[in-house]
Amino acid sequence: MNLSLHPIILLLFFPGGLFLMVSGLVYQWADRKLVARFQNRIGPRFIQPLADTIKLLAKEEIMPHGVHKGLFLALPVVALAAALTAGLYVPMFGFQPASSFRGDLIVALYALSVLTLTMGLAGANTVSQFSLVGATRTLTQLFSYEAPFLLSLLGPAIAAGSWQISEINNYTGQNLWMIVVQPIGFCVALIGLMGKLELPPFDAPEAETEIVAGAMTEYSGRGYALFRIGKDVELVIGLTMVSAFYLGGLANPLEFLLKTLGLLLVLALLQTAFARLRIDQTVGLWWRTGAFLAIVQLMVIVLSRYLVFAF
Repeated sequence: MNLSLHPIILLLFFPGGLFLMVSGLVYQWADRKLVARFQNRIGPRFIQPLADTIKLLAKEEIMPHGVHKGLFLALPVVALAAALTAGLYVPMFGFQPASSFRGDLIVALYALSVLTLTMGLAGANTVSQFSLVGATRTLTQLFSYEAPFLLSLLGPAIAAGSWQISEINNYTGQNLWMIVVQPIGFCVALIGLMGKLELPPFDAPEAETEIVAGAMTEYSGRGYALFRIGKDVELVIGLTMVSAFYLGGLANPLEFLLKTLGLLLVLALLQTAFARLRIDQTVGLWWRTGAFLAIVQLMVIVLSRYLVFAF
């Protein structure tokens, strides 16, 4: 009995699902607090994200007219499950991943993309014009940052000669920080992460002053809470991956906190410094620039490795 319960306890608590969701709420609070202080505001209390989540989970979930009931209820669950699945393969808090295999980097990246896809489908599943516009923007923006973000993480993978996140983390921890060797990839990864999370200035899909809550306009109660938790979990996982790949790896909890919170500080500064981009600016500018820079850096890495092996 104890042997059968042990994996379940690990999967739920540390470093499992419940622990990861609570960490997401803490990082959400830290992000909101930092942005508020940079804007000369007080910001939310520490308990605010948890209070908001409990309130949403306790509220009635209203089913809009004209939606597919099965999709409407299943999409938030799939979004959160995919984000938690990606957390199995990353070195949370500097510990070894709960699961690891060759090629888990690709699986983790695709799992992180499911949240955006489900949000787009959720918006398209309703008859609300705000939701439809938000879904269109969400799926359109997906193509503008997903490829650059993927290409930026391939640089350290090629340098390490592995597609396994744990091996890349160990390699970067034993060598010069990749941010020094591949600064372009680091910048592309950081900006791509902001696009994945729809943080300002890439928040056109959920622009409050234009389309209410975008694709999430018709969601309330539990469904909206699950989408929000999924995005918080993705924030923690994204910061973990960028830190592990570009900031010398993650070997212990203290190192994890210092590096991920340092990156969060940079994200908060960028959110404060720039105004929202229109969706055409995001697609037109970032797709061309980000993808081009990431490809150039990959070509340099491949060429340098070829020259090293040749001589």
